[in-house]
Formats: sequence, structure tokens, C-alpha cells
Amino acid sequence: MRALEEKILKDGRVSGNDILKVDNFLNHQLDIAFLNEIGKEFKERFKDKKIDKILTIEASGIAIASIASQHFGSVPVVFAKKVESKNLDKDVYETKVYSFTKGKEYSVKVSKKYLNKDENILVIDDFLANGRAAIGLKDLVDQSEANLVGIGIVIEKGFQEGRELLETRGVRLESLAILDSIENGKINFRQL
Repeated sequence: MRALEEKILKDGRVSGNDILKVDNFLNHQLDIAFLNEIGKEFKERFKDKKIDKILTIEASGIAIASIASQHFGSVPVVFAKKVESKNLDKDVYETKVYSFTKGKEYSVKVSKKYLNKDENILVIDDFLANGRAAIGLKDLVDQSEANLVGIGIVIEKGFQEGRELLETRGVRLESLAILDSIENGKINFRQL
């Protein structure tokens, strides 16, 4: 998605050789008009699939998934919770996800009421790096006996192992922008 690459170059900030900060438009402050274009692009990429629900993980994926949902006929958005909550049902699907960014493991949960057998689930998230969050979401879908139709990622760090881990598990992966490298403050995109 050329517009996303241009937005990253214009508004993104690099830290070291592996961190891209896009918190000014994607995951802290939100550019709603631009997120709408991202939602349209996900719809275009998965137009061949029937989508019953979109699944994401709190917190950064929620806004992206919610806006994308409108382009899929306003299907429900379900998000896996990382934080213990007294109002979360006790009957849940649960998996462990290690966050390299935060340096800790989370137990993520979804109420069994919201993922159902034979539903067609699209996973959407902001970043793919080492793939642990995406694999955790796939595990929740598998536990529910729903069908994972694919994973949509806004920005993939192609120089990390996430894609390989997902593809070896037979997952269809659609990334809107793939970073081949971040070197000396310069972002290099994979040419598709």
C-alpha cells in the first residue's frame, strides 16, 4: 500500500535498527481518515472471503479492526484481553503471548461467547514482528473451532521471524507495508 509507505516515511520515527514509531497516526493518536483507507485495503485483500468476525488484541489493534469492520458489513469486532478483569466471563479461551516490546508474557483471553465453531474469523493487528501475538490469536481461533481465514497486518517487520512462523502454520498473511530493514535511521520497504 503505497500511501501507507509514504505516511510511514513522512510521519514515522525510527529508533535504533528495529523500532518504528507510528504513534502519531496509528496506535496512540489516530488518523481516522487514514485508518479508513487501511480498512478499505483490508476489504480489498480479503474480498474473496466471507468474514463473520474480526479478532484483534488489546489495545492497538482495536481502532484498526473497528474501522475495518465497516468495510466488511460492520461485522462484530472481538478483542483478546491482556488485563485481568472482574467483568470478564470465567468461561474463556486462553493462551500465552510473549511481548518482546514489553519483555513479558501475557495471558490473553476471549470469552467463549464471542468466538464460535465454524465462524470465519479475520485477525487484524497493527504490527507483525516476531509473530507471537498473531500465533496467540490463531490459537484462540483454533480452540474455538472457528475458521481462521487470514491475518491482516498494517506494518510487518519483514526482517523478523513473524511471517515465517505464520506461513509454516498455513496462515494466509496480508501485510499492507513490509519493512525489509531499518538501517542508520533509513526505512527500506520490500518491493512486492
